[in-house]
Amino acid sequence: MSNTDLDIARAASIRPVGEIASSLNIPEDKLELYGRFKAKVDLSLIDEKKVKEGNLILVTAITPTPAGEGKTTTSIGLTDGLNQIGKKAIAALREPSLGPVFGMKGGAAGGGHSQVIPMEDINLHFTGDFSAIEKANNLLAAMIDNRIQTKDRKPRIDPRTVLWKRVMDMNDRALRNIITGLGGKAGGKIMETGFNITAASEIMAILCLAESLEDLQRRFENIYVGDTFWGEAVFAKDINASGAMTLLMKDAIKPNLVQTLENNPVFIHGGPFANIAQGTNSLLATKMAMSLGDYAVTEAGFGADLGAEKFFNIKCRAGGISPKAVVLVATIRALKYHGGKPLANLADADPDAVRKGLPNLAKHVENIKSFGLPVVVALNRFSQDTSDELAVVENYCKENGVRFGLSEGWAHGGMGCTDLAQEVVQAVEGSPGKFKPTYEITDPAMEKIEKVCRQIYGARSVQFTAKAKKQLARFEEIGQGNLPVCIAKTQKSFSDDEKLLGRPDGFDITIREFEIASGAGFIVPIAGNILRMPGLPVVPAAEHMGVDENGEIFGLS
Repeated sequence: MSNTDLDIARAASIRPVGEIASSLNIPEDKLELYGRFKAKVDLSLIDEKKVKEGNLILVTAITPTPAGEGKTTTSIGLTDGLNQIGKKAIAALREPSLGPVFGMKGGAAGGGHSQVIPMEDINLHFTGDFSAIEKANNLLAAMIDNRIQTKDRKPRIDPRTVLWKRVMDMNDRALRNIITGLGGKAGGKIMETGFNITAASEIMAILCLAESLEDLQRRFENIYVGDTFWGEAVFAKDINASGAMTLLMKDAIKPNLVQTLENNPVFIHGGPFANIAQGTNSLLATKMAMSLGDYAVTEAGFGADLGAEKFFNIKCRAGGISPKAVVLVATIRALKYHGGKPLANLADADPDAVRKGLPNLAKHVENIKSFGLPVVVALNRFSQDTSDELAVVENYCKENGVRFGLSEGWAHGGMGCTDLAQEVVQAVEGSPGKFKPTYEITDPAMEKIEKVCRQIYGARSVQFTAKAKKQLARFEEIGQGNLPVCIAKTQKSFSDDEKLLGRPDGFDITIREFEIASGAGFIVPIAGNILRMPGLPVVPAAEHMGVDENGEIFGLS
């Protein structure tokens, strides 16, 4: 019998979403149904008093292997595990992007017996949020081009200064750099531009930080577009774009309610990448989970040096929230990878390689402790892991006074995460409840970057190219210098060189350029060779997907 993620999801007993909402005391008139098993939920259900008192748990990870280490699977397993031990827990997770689904992952809704359902819907289009984000983003691009074309309307935008790119929710390297406006005068102004992936767009970042429809429009108004021929900054409000953009997003702003395989509630909303954006689900979905449950479990993408750092310094700062505890997901295969074992041999038993990879885990533990919060190491167990390998990690945690729990949600669902859940509850009960930021918002931009690079990454120094310095000076000139920083860098290393595994030291970080997300409310320093439009792998997951003669999807995993 096949036991793929898709098979397991289809075999589950799924409840109508109205029943899931009823378990949370959500009135029918606050629910907007998208079929029988998914719904959007009205923002009025957010209770700021409960948010302030709530128990938020952040799930992050050590530096991952290219395949990822199972943060979403662990987040779902932990949510089910908390419910198994009698806690009212709700998960708040990101929506999958079609880019990774058709590229490397093949699906991104958890795995095994720790999944969110309906799995096919969540992975493919869902409630249309990503489509709305694309449309709002590309409407602004069209309106910018139209204002450039129409010479008798002010402000007169200098096309050489336009930074705004179009987006699509697909990995497509051929669209990174393009020329528009070919085809004569009727085709518009010839301009050099390109595409980003939707998850890396500023519209996605704004959706995930906005606190209301009004706040969403205000943030749209503040998007920096470029300059006039006379050097004046132009924002989206100056070309009257924000109203129509908000219209396109009026439904997308509402969190989506679905369920785990064990019929526990999950809000899935927003999906920015953590290596090139802030990497966490929407603030609204997180606050809704905190309002309706006793425990809220959320995640931050890639390793803790990216997703968790941005979760604290950007999302928590913007929303006035803080986790009570942090779960750090580790795997035996990732520790062996950082211990120098080749990617192709990670299934081979090798306790010594696990031991050599522990410095990567240690650095992430140190980083989480630097935020002033308790950490629980969750070892996401794979079938090939040996008892000797598991013992290396458990013994390390005991020797260093770090809480430890096995995450066996993939194989056993919530029952495989009850011990982990107990450890997390104890950590929450002993928590100071308030994180300490890495930098102050009043720090100069370069100082903020240096603090993150030195304290979180472990860099020796930070180098800024001449281009980066010039761009930053311009952002400061137009009043956008006093913002948090969202560093874009590789997820494969603490450094900006993906080949430096483990816990590298003595390295420098190079900031080659800057981008600005003034509507979202942060500056984006770009380190190394990171790209905001990924390409497909040599053999994309899409090659093995399709629909059979009965109309059933296959290949999602």
